[in-house]
Amino acid sequence: MEKPRRAVVVTGFGPFGEHAVNASWIAVQELEKLGLRDDVDLHVYEVPVEYQTVQSLIPELWKKHSPQLVVHVGVSGMATTVTLEKCGHNVGYKGLDNCRFCPGSQCCVEGGPECIDSIIDMDTVCKRVSALGLDVTVTISKDAGRYLCDFTYYTSLYQSHGRSAFVHVPPLGKPYSAEQLGRALQAIIEEMLDVLEHSKDEINCQHEH
Repeated sequence: MEKPRRAVVVTGFGPFGEHAVNASWIAVQELEKLGLRDDVDLHVYEVPVEYQTVQSLIPELWKKHSPQLVVHVGVSGMATTVTLEKCGHNVGYKGLDNCRFCPGSQCCVEGGPECIDSIIDMDTVCKRVSALGLDVTVTISKDAGRYLCDFTYYTSLYQSHGRSAFVHVPPLGKPYSAEQLGRALQAIIEEMLDVLEHSKDEINCQHEH
């Protein structure tokens, strides 16, 4: 029987600060060239580094595509590995965006929980991708940095009840090429889809007993 088609949305960020070319968007464009498995419709978007745009765009993407998964990709100047973020944080947003704006409340969702975890088991994804023997090191983090990356992740986790993921990539050439980052994203997202499917199967089994 043919599998039903599923939508996956992947976002990268536009330029900001010293990142005139944002490695996250370049990596997402490489992923778009590679594609995901046959039953997945991949939709990619470049997100401006602006709090207010994020607050309106993320709910729109969920509404438009009803995706099985949304993966946000961001660049970290401090990163030397591809990093899977476990959670997003609600409070502590003091850094100004490209419009010289930051939220007056310094939070994503007033009254929202301090931290929201992804329902995807990032430790499992990290182990599986590492076992594939790609020429890219994958690690885990619990701090997405309290800037637009963390803000976007929390907004998406809140919107999706945890059905989102965030991946930090290093700047291009430090040490990975765009092609390496694209292949790493492809492997990571396919493993995330597998982990999501298996957790869904387990939930269904529990309901049946």
